Amino acid sequence: MADIKQRKKKKLGSYPFVSVILSICLALFVIGLFALLVIHTNKLTEIIKENVEMQVYLNKDITDNQRIQIQKTLSSREYTSEKNGEIQISFISKEEAAEDFIKETGEDFSKFIGENPLRDAYTIKIAPEFHGEDQMKEIQADIQSLNGVFEVVYIPSLVASINENVTLISFWLLGIAALLMIAVVLLINNTIKLALFSQRFLIRSMQLVGAKRGFIQGPFLRRSVLHGLIAGLFASGMLYLLLRLANDRVPELSSLQDQTMILAIFAGLLVLGAMIGFISTFRAINKYLNMSLDELY
Repeated sequence: MADIKQRKKKKLGSYPFVSVILSICLALFVIGLFALLVIHTNKLTEIIKENVEMQVYLNKDITDNQRIQIQKTLSSREYTSEKNGEIQISFISKEEAAEDFIKETGEDFSKFIGENPLRDAYTIKIAPEFHGEDQMKEIQADIQSLNGVFEVVYIPSLVASINENVTLISFWLLGIAALLMIAVVLLINNTIKLALFSQRFLIRSMQLVGAKRGFIQGPFLRRSVLHGLIAGLFASGMLYLLLRLANDRVPELSSLQDQTMILAIFAGLLVLGAMIGFISTFRAINKYLNMSLDELY
């Protein structure tokens, strides 16, 4: 008698779970892959925006005190970028600039001109929140007004292009993410619904003998959460192997990766798998619980 009960318990809530786990795993893998793409894109965008620069050329007759005062003023401005507690400003003397020019071109212009026409200059990186077109012009005018500054140069078209492309990329990523989530939820929902189709008569039989909805739903929901967790674990493992392979082939990719965010994605896949599996199973069971006997055929 106990053996019969045990077999009935095994049957309750059982269905072809391999196909369900496989479907959820593939769906979560696609979501995780897209999330990794977003992380890499955002990191690359941050690096590009962190390297927006202005060249501040100084007067030729500038004194050391004036130059130091300019540096202090630029360092104190809120639009000057700061990274890891270090102000992003560097000084290039006209001698260093001449040496770099000669190395790059192989020509010593001082032999023709007789003097060094280049100027001492500061290169400052502008904080990303000040990359607006009007803001950049205001910064240029502010620096230009400093005593001892000859000219302030930056590339407006580059800044405008960066801002435009960042906005466009964000729009497309958001749209694709929304479509992807809808497709994944529908795929998992239909897969679980088909898997539970074979259990519809067992569900009705349990109803006829007086079993409560919670008693019938329990085994299915527990299994769905377990299957979602297993699928999330497999999907995370596949993504980890893919990342390792990509880093081995392209070592520069590691600089675009945030380990904390990657771990958060892996954890998110586990939670998402369990959550979608639970909700889809709950909806499918309720559908069969509410069907009439004729509708089950």
